[in-house]
Amino acid sequence: MIFLIMGPQGSGKGTQAKLLAQRLGLFYLDVGAHLRKIAKADPRLNEIVNKRGELVPDSEMFIIITDFLDKGDLHDNLILDGYPRSIAQYQLLADYLAKHGSGVTKAIFLQVSDEVSVKRLSARRTDPATGKIYNLLTNPPGPEVDRTKLVQREDDKPEAIAERLLHYHETTQPLVELLKAGGLLIEINGEQSIADIEKEINAKI
Repeated sequence: MIFLIMGPQGSGKGTQAKLLAQRLGLFYLDVGAHLRKIAKADPRLNEIVNKRGELVPDSEMFIIITDFLDKGDLHDNLILDGYPRSIAQYQLLADYLAKHGSGVTKAIFLQVSDEVSVKRLSARRTDPATGKIYNLLTNPPGPEVDRTKLVQREDDKPEAIAERLLHYHETTQPLVELLKAGGLLIEINGEQSIADIEKEINAKI
């Protein structure tokens, strides 16, 4: 089985994807984290991804994703978080998976308002020493963590968030509608607690 987990930035996709992957024994691919990692070794990609918070062209993203999946022989039993983001990307992925005798099982869509998305993203912080991500509102660090050393990603600042949400509505929302029309979409209220979101996902898949 292959699940997509979708939703606007700040919807909590990563948290829920990890929980579901653990419960079902699936491989979890955080596409954004993978992209940021490889971009560090590529100045051009680094400028696009890590400094400007912009999106990589569809054709290039497809090569990055399929290269990773091919190297790990990951053509089934996985959860993709952060890809595909558009109808064009989905069609490329669907064709690729079909060639490997696989396909998307369901797409889990976490629904949150723009206001909630901005509020959550603005509170997101990363520990540069461990790479662990916290949210000062929904998943705060414990007392053992020095909050003064936590950093905010450039693309989690207000101007970048607004740009990302605009792109989401223009490109990803049409994909959501396509998946819904095809009976592949599972809609989840993403404004609940982490535990309640997990419970709703488990009840619907």
